[in-house]
Amino acid sequence: MNKFRYYFILIITTLSLFSCSKDDNTIEEVPLRDYGEQHAKDNDSIEKYLNNYYIEEITDAPGEPQDQDIKMTKIPEGGTQESIMSLLNSPTFPKLLEKEIKLHDITYKLYYLVLREGVGEKPTNVDGVFADYKGTLLDGTVFDQSMNPQGLYNLDGYTQTAGVPVIRGWSEVFPEFKTGNYEESGLGDGTLVYKDFGAGVMFLPSGLAYYGSGSGSIPSYTPILFSFKLYELRRYDHDNDGIPSYLEDIDGDGYLPLSSSADMKDDSDGDGIPDYLDADDDGDGFLTRREITVNGKLIPFESIPDCSGNTTNPDRKKKYLDKNCY
Repeated sequence: MNKFRYYFILIITTLSLFSCSKDDNTIEEVPLRDYGEQHAKDNDSIEKYLNNYYIEEITDAPGEPQDQDIKMTKIPEGGTQESIMSLLNSPTFPKLLEKEIKLHDITYKLYYLVLREGVGEKPTNVDGVFADYKGTLLDGTVFDQSMNPQGLYNLDGYTQTAGVPVIRGWSEVFPEFKTGNYEESGLGDGTLVYKDFGAGVMFLPSGLAYYGSGSGSIPSYTPILFSFKLYELRRYDHDNDGIPSYLEDIDGDGYLPLSSSADMKDDSDGDGIPDYLDADDDGDGFLTRREITVNGKLIPFESIPDCSGNTTNPDRKKKYLDKNCY
């Protein structure tokens, strides 16, 4: 009994000592690293990779799942293989390209490798894509890989009626590629055979990936790469106004603002809301969907008239974009 009382008092005393130390109810928040400084580190790591690795093999197997698989290997000491960086702006495929992206108040440099451009349609950055992918760290560690080539991924980063939201880097790279062709495999199980699809590799600084949060086996502040194949796409109508979002890309550059803000492009009425998120594109107080509906049916986009009823002038201002037309 005395021994029990002794240990009971010891436990209570120990707990009291811990509770009387620093306030354990406060969680110390670690501030995010500076985006500019981190991008400089990430870009240095990515460029070292591009200068020290070469393409050992690209599988050419039309109609097979391994078509356009790529193997990238470190150049051995004294090796004479051409680095991936040597393919920058190559006139032929494979070619390495780069683009600038303004985000987080800095300008990111994004490298991507084009193995094949594709032959079909280009997605915009607010479409869904059916794609195959493999994600790796720069040391070759595979952290993720698609199991279903018919998986749907949303480039806008949000969850639509279907599809998985993706990181910003995907929404910047996929619009640079085109879809391919596909047909039934003939096995009777619904599987498809894909050909001539766009395929490539994106090299993402952490600011266009997971940055300070990391993800699963991806450490925080880690640049990553994805090899991918673009099979097909799905168009969305974000504001349900009867016009698919990709057709509300006014300047036709394949990119729409991912959020609302003042002084933005692709905003017909200048209200700070891009058309693909605006149910009243011309700001006349009448819903766009109402303006392009006749007898309960939507007018096909290519047949929407201007205010005079003209449907053939390719330069006409369609009635739903004319606030003086009711």
